Amino acid sequence: MAGGLLPLSFAPFQLYALAPVLLAGLFFLCDGQQPREAAWRGFWFGFGAFAAGTYWLYISIHVFGGAPLWVAVLLMLGLVWLMGMYVAVCGYLVATLSAGPAALRWCFIWPACWVFIEWLRSWLFSGLPWLSIGYGQIDGPLRAWAPAGGVFAVSLVTVMVGGVLLTLLRGAAMDRKIAAAVTVLIIASTWLIHDRDWTTATDQDLRVRLIQGSISQDRKWLIEQRQPTLDLYSELTFAPGDTQFSPDLTVWPEAAVPAIAHRVQDFLDDVAERARSRDMQIFLGILTYDSDTEQISNSLISVGEQSGAYHKRHLVPFGEFFPVPAFVRNWMRLSGMPSQDTASGERFQEPLRVADIRLAPSICYEDVFGAEQLDFLPAAGLLVNVSNDAWFGDSIAPHQHLQMARMRALEAGRSMLRATNTGITAIISPRGKIVDQSPQFETHVLNGVVQPRVGATPYVRVGNYPVLITCLAFIGLGIYLLRRN
Repeated sequence: MAGGLLPLSFAPFQLYALAPVLLAGLFFLCDGQQPREAAWRGFWFGFGAFAAGTYWLYISIHVFGGAPLWVAVLLMLGLVWLMGMYVAVCGYLVATLSAGPAALRWCFIWPACWVFIEWLRSWLFSGLPWLSIGYGQIDGPLRAWAPAGGVFAVSLVTVMVGGVLLTLLRGAAMDRKIAAAVTVLIIASTWLIHDRDWTTATDQDLRVRLIQGSISQDRKWLIEQRQPTLDLYSELTFAPGDTQFSPDLTVWPEAAVPAIAHRVQDFLDDVAERARSRDMQIFLGILTYDSDTEQISNSLISVGEQSGAYHKRHLVPFGEFFPVPAFVRNWMRLSGMPSQDTASGERFQEPLRVADIRLAPSICYEDVFGAEQLDFLPAAGLLVNVSNDAWFGDSIAPHQHLQMARMRALEAGRSMLRATNTGITAIISPRGKIVDQSPQFETHVLNGVVQPRVGATPYVRVGNYPVLITCLAFIGLGIYLLRRN
């Protein structure tokens, strides 16, 4: 039950204060238990959290992916089971490292175990950072730690608050004094870095237009829908008589063009020519084909005065690549389910450009991996993400995804332009606030003005290393106390 309530601390519910309370409850449930029992309790906490927080996976797998319902449920439960195992490991650790004063365990050692496992979950087996505690704090005061140390720094401070709550309620007199000192330290340090400008805006104004075509996923790839889709995006981009706002950059969503690039080359050439005639740069999502490797990539290409392309680097397991044996792949193909792997782009790629402004691109759920955007920073002055959250229907997933995109803008100290197929398209400020957004499931054009920024936040300079070193130091303290005991 405690785990099942955890998603309420994330979007769209935004009850961010609930997270440290529930984590304090988890620590209380594990305190004094044998490691095996604590692992089971951690597992069920994680199982409940991800069953409630990622239930929408079956929508993308079954409703839009074409897999039988039993396959979709099996895959979803398999992922939930794996996520529960991470929390089980955390429960085992906190029960093992149970020596020493309660205040040290609950306020330092156990939060370090949680965040270290959370970081591990973000990259192991391709990674799934979804429901990392820090994301839920994007509208709370602890968000101030994001540009200083990234989302895991936010997670660490949040879980420490949970440890403080438990200590104040259950600790001895000396433990409560330590918890009070930790509280003062958290409040003072958070106040010092709250809403600090780590980066500086340039004097350039970039007029942007984000296109939300709102093509339903079940019709997007139908042959008869292709031309209407191309006409729609052209009309929204080059609206006749639109003289009040002339964009420098227009962004179309992920795979906005429902075809492989070389099959619609005439259309792309026409769009590029019309863009040049209006001094406009267009970023558009499309699939590209490499004739040398005979592989397809999920790409964001730039047309207009300048040309360029970014190829998605971090692919979705069972969505863009299938880590299964050949006989399973053959069964998937015969059943009409997707089974062809997409090629992964090179790690180091050139940022996309609008005149002399560089933009850090990401496609779909790449924006949930904070460390990967650092490859483009601090050179890039803006972030741009294209996505297609139509895969998740009218669920909580698009709201959670937007919340994570906001965290990326806050970490980098840069505006983010986020164009999606069915929503939620948004312009996000360098402080992670939504400047403007499109209504979900409606065809909409979002116009705005942003300023590129220069400089680097501490997180951009050093990444996750300080948080990881801190976590390992606290875990090392726990091991030392255990051995001494």
